[in-house]
Amino acid sequence: MKQINRRNVVGIVLGIPFILIGINHFSQPEIFNAIVPSYLGWPYFWNYTSGAMEIIFGAGMMFFLTRKHAARLLFILVILMSLANLNMWINDIPFNGIRMSTTAHIVRWIIQFVLLAVLLWLGEIDRLSPSASEES
Repeated sequence: MKQINRRNVVGIVLGIPFILIGINHFSQPEIFNAIVPSYLGWPYFWNYTSGAMEIIFGAGMMFFLTRKHAARLLFILVILMSLANLNMWINDIPFNGIRMSTTAHIVRWIIQFVLLAVLLWLGEIDRLSPSASEES
């Protein structure tokens, strides 16, 4: 029986919420448009673009052949989307009608850093040698 690979399991577990959140960018755009920094302009463009990327890269995380690249791209996307999260915190913008406390924002940032670390691991950035075998 083939051994289950931890990266594949985590890729699937993380891929699903990225897909669902990406879909929400299209089904409830006003929620996400509100946190797009005004200096970027075109909130619908940024919202739909990031939503599409979340769906595509989230799906890519679920397959062995695309997981590594999808995780690396999601790492970059999460960093870029941090602008919206920071904008929401600095300007006290409600998300889905709810204003987050400072503590909630700090917890959210901690979770985001953990997510970034997991994406680095899934993207196999932790590997020094490109010929290293797949970890189980």
